[in-house]
Amino acid sequence: MTPLVAAAVLIAAVAHASWNAIAHGIKDQLLAFTLVGGGGAVCGLALLPFVPAPAGDAWPYLLASAVLHVVYQLLLMRSFTLGDFGQMYPIARGSAPLAVTVLAASFAGEVPGSWQLAGVAVASAGLVGVALWGIRGSGARPHWPAITAALATGLAIASYTVVDGLGVRASGSPLGYIAWLMILEGLAIPACALAVRRGRLLSELRPHAARGLLGGVLSLFAYGLVLWGQTRAALAPIAALRESSIIVGAAIGAVVLKERFGAPRIAAAGLMVLGIGLMLHAG
Repeated sequence: MTPLVAAAVLIAAVAHASWNAIAHGIKDQLLAFTLVGGGGAVCGLALLPFVPAPAGDAWPYLLASAVLHVVYQLLLMRSFTLGDFGQMYPIARGSAPLAVTVLAASFAGEVPGSWQLAGVAVASAGLVGVALWGIRGSGARPHWPAITAALATGLAIASYTVVDGLGVRASGSPLGYIAWLMILEGLAIPACALAVRRGRLLSELRPHAARGLLGGVLSLFAYGLVLWGQTRAALAPIAALRESSIIVGAAIGAVVLKERFGAPRIAAAGLMVLGIGLMLHAG
């Protein structure tokens, strides 16, 4: 992994945590993800005239990814409804890198080397530490339905990461791939919202429109950088490095949402940084 790719993925991590925080901040999650999806779809449509279409071999991956992204969004909506941002976001993102490592080895033939495997394991341990501190630091029992939804979200993340890694490499056009992906996945949740809310939808969306559409733009920007990175480095370290967004999410939770951070979570974040260093050494 080159420094340029690493920097792009770290920027994507900041953008990703930001749009998730925006979505979580809108209490009606159906409205939040309608705006984020709609904003992404509009950006994708705006890109189409300026980018080459993906090659034919990429379309099966593209269609499968769109379905997986919709499943991911539904699960993320569920976890955000049931739990706090500062806990659900780390669990969802932190469970993905190890799953990506296994899936990439199984389906993409990317068997990790010893340094890369150590980096993914250490980074994931740090991420899980952030999540577990959120459980224990509150003094409350774990809310298992919320945790289950977050873990299922992580599995969906791992699945679409591998599918998109293979698809964008086959596309010959990373920008074309991300544009079509944003269109295909971005219209699904708005269509569901229109069917459920009917004539009330526009009036309910209006107070949140600016924030939600900004979230959509950040979503496209973040994942576009990740897909570009996947054409230039192995999937597992890209996935693990992207999950440094958890540190950004924890900071947003502490500063903006006034959630506790504390020494244990700082230590877990430091473990994440150590894991990133090992992955970059492997690159």
